[in-house]
Amino acid sequence: CSVLAFPASYALAFKASPAFQRIGLFIVITPFFTSYLVRIYSWQVVISDNGLLNGIFGYLGLGPFDMQSTLFGTMIGYVTLTLPLVILLQFFSLSGVDRNLIEAAHNLGCGRLRTVFLVIVPSAKIGLILAATFAFILCFGDLVSPTSLGGGKAPTLSILIVDSVKQGNHWPRAAVVAVVMVFTLIVVAFTALYFAYGVKKSKT
Repeated sequence: CSVLAFPASYALAFKASPAFQRIGLFIVITPFFTSYLVRIYSWQVVISDNGLLNGIFGYLGLGPFDMQSTLFGTMIGYVTLTLPLVILLQFFSLSGVDRNLIEAAHNLGCGRLRTVFLVIVPSAKIGLILAATFAFILCFGDLVSPTSLGGGKAPTLSILIVDSVKQGNHWPRAAVVAVVMVFTLIVVAFTALYFAYGVKKSKT
């Protein structure tokens, strides 16, 4: 999601006019006006065996392809959940980059691509890291996408908890998995904070 979101957030922050920027932000915010569950069920119409995508592939003489009840379907759900939020967080971070640094890099002969990786990304690393962290946290505990679009085939820990409770009421096993999930999220969160806000040691 971070890779997919970066071109959009970069274009909104540096290339778009103020009017187009407002329109783009409104489009990004629009998915939050509807329920996440509604958005997931809407994807079933698109990626099912008789859905829109397979209809287009059939017209081209391709397919049908199994997209629902697969890992691909689960990933589509994860992107639907996190992509708008990642774009917004990256946009706010990129908007705070000092434009003088970019102009200085260009004056020193730095190309556009090198400026992005050597100036813009390091200057906005806090927002980029936090956006990726939020995406991971939301997907890590999500149950809707793996069950509705993945068919429960993706071996996620949230599905393991539900199966442990339903099949024989294995509450201790479910509790252990839940503790592992919480511990993992804490480790990931603090690791992300370290890389985002960690202070470099000064060289002597």
